Amino acid sequence: MIQVEQTPNPNSLKFISEQTISAVGTEEFQKKDIKNIKNIFVKELLSLNGVELILLADSFLSVKKNDEVSWKILKPMVISHINDYFEKNNKPILEKNDNKDIIEDNEEEDTISKIKDVLDTKIRPAVARDGGDIKFRSYENGVVKVELQGSCSGCPSSVVTLKQGVQNLLKHYVKEVQSVEAI
Repeated sequence: MIQVEQTPNPNSLKFISEQTISAVGTEEFQKKDIKNIKNIFVKELLSLNGVELILLADSFLSVKKNDEVSWKILKPMVISHINDYFEKNNKPILEKNDNKDIIEDNEEEDTISKIKDVLDTKIRPAVARDGGDIKFRSYENGVVKVELQGSCSGCPSSVVTLKQGVQNLLKHYVKEVQSVEAI
């Protein structure tokens, strides 16, 4: 059964499943990249009229739409697409692969490890409740760069979340952090 939750972004909904959606963590896909996407489920979902972006996480996926289509029309189509997948498949939509993070130099590696730990344990769960995700992208000279994904991408309150929430928490737990920026 699929449960649907609203997110702070009116153009985004969160679809929650009892089955595992992603076994590889959180991944975002955008309509503009559809030609390069190999996953059939993702490609078909992005092909629906009005769907601009989807974010797949462990137990949910978020769909961000444009203004051309209403949720009244789109929501049942998304639910049907998810249900149809799990009726035909007994595996996650995204399965494990061998992607590895690039290891930074030793001096920054400890700081980056602390940053990722705070993001994973304190920030990502809160952002996931709103149907989004936050990905670490880089750390240099006290500046952490992150990418807001899913419902958080383009959300009116994302700047406030980034500065008052993410930046304050990271500065508190990782003394080397001076600021946080979205890319």
